Amino acid sequence: MGNPQIGIIMGSQSDWATMKEAALILDELGVAYETKIVSAHRTPDRLWDYGKSAVGRGLKAIIAGAGGAAHLPGMMASKTRVPVIGVPVQTKALSGVDSLYSIVQMPKGFPVATMAIGAAGAANAGLMAAAILANEDASLAERLDRWREALSTSIPEEPSDD
Repeated sequence: MGNPQIGIIMGSQSDWATMKEAALILDELGVAYETKIVSAHRTPDRLWDYGKSAVGRGLKAIIAGAGGAAHLPGMMASKTRVPVIGVPVQTKALSGVDSLYSIVQMPKGFPVATMAIGAAGAANAGLMAAAILANEDASLAERLDRWREALSTSIPEEPSDD
């Protein structure tokens, strides 16, 4: 698919089960992306390098998923001007509410577009990243429009007992 325009990053390997949903959406829409484990706490140098190099490497959006303290999206936003989309990963302790609060409560100057907790949030993050790219890519805009239309037509008008 060419050079990645979207970065999908996560705090740990266990987050991949959630973040894979963003990748599946981007695959479906034909958007090139890369995936990396970048822990705000355990690999801070990796986080700094990733954020500082994002613009130069051509990334147009970064989807950052994290659970628990969930500092990754906010810290990434502090290191790059590339839009960051945060995905709160569901946790065992507090069902992801801790992750949501950590991501959504960013101070002025470091915005993070925050999605819903879990897999639905990761899928929506993929769609949001594609929509950002679609502003400059007519072909992607058409694919995204078709994807949304297919979703709409897949919903029945009346319920059934199936």
